[in-house]
Amino acid sequence: MSGRFGAVLTAMVTPFDAEGRLDLDGAATLARWLVAHGNDGLVVAGTTGEAPVLGDAEKADLWRAVSEAVTVPVIAGSGTNDTAHSIELTKTAEACGAAAILAVGPYYNRPSQAGLEAHFRAVAEATALPVVVYDIPVRTGRKVSSETLLRLVREVDNIVAVKDAAGDPAASARLIAQAPDGFELYSGDDALTLPLLAVGAVGAVGVASHWTGPQYAAMIAAFEAGDVRRAQQLNAELLQYFAFQASDAAPNPVPTKALLRELGLPAGHCRLPHVEPPELGLAARAREIIDALELSVA
Repeated sequence: MSGRFGAVLTAMVTPFDAEGRLDLDGAATLARWLVAHGNDGLVVAGTTGEAPVLGDAEKADLWRAVSEAVTVPVIAGSGTNDTAHSIELTKTAEACGAAAILAVGPYYNRPSQAGLEAHFRAVAEATALPVVVYDIPVRTGRKVSSETLLRLVREVDNIVAVKDAAGDPAASARLIAQAPDGFELYSGDDALTLPLLAVGAVGAVGVASHWTGPQYAAMIAAFEAGDVRRAQQLNAELLQYFAFQASDAAPNPVPTKALLRELGLPAGHCRLPHVEPPELGLAARAREIIDALELSVA
């Protein structure tokens, strides 16, 4: 069964205009298009949304604009590597109409497990909203241990889920097996969504779901219906589209913005330090994907 926020959520890019300014009308347009194309919820101002290069006022405007544009859950990426700042942003997100909070593990300063636990507790205590812990050690430099997560979900009522991008389905299986009723695990890695569904995940917070929402939803629905073979077939078809979303030469969200521009949706280019090397030919590959999936703005 799908999770409390739905089965397919997109970590939405943040549209900028030609001068690199925040495009709030574009964000509302993109959000509505994503909902119309298979998405049950949106994560706004997360990593894919270029949170590190957004100012606090920009984040507030973005959360407010997207929350007003759609009726699906909007999960605000209000976590930073500064606990006090995370608390401030979390309170702002709640005031802007967000349905939940995504709290990433503190990056760069790499606190101990005790520090991670204290950080997440402090963020959760600052809001009445549900909190989703985001575990992505490749970016934060520190895995949130299963023991830490289990204490949090057992003892903090509004810590309800984890976005799991740790890349260890066996550990995820053990976590789900030991977690209390009501705890939910969302895949944070498109290519691992089907393996994580097999061990108890309830859905995904995706990037490729910008352009594969209906197919992604069909894959999850097939698995939930017990048609594992069909889910495998759909996943196999999706792998090529998952592979487009990031590479060393074009990290996320550079390829996604290239595809959205080719599709005619608001996106703009990434702010520095992300760049799009023209020799990669992202636009041509994006056009191939658009044609193969028969995508259109209409």
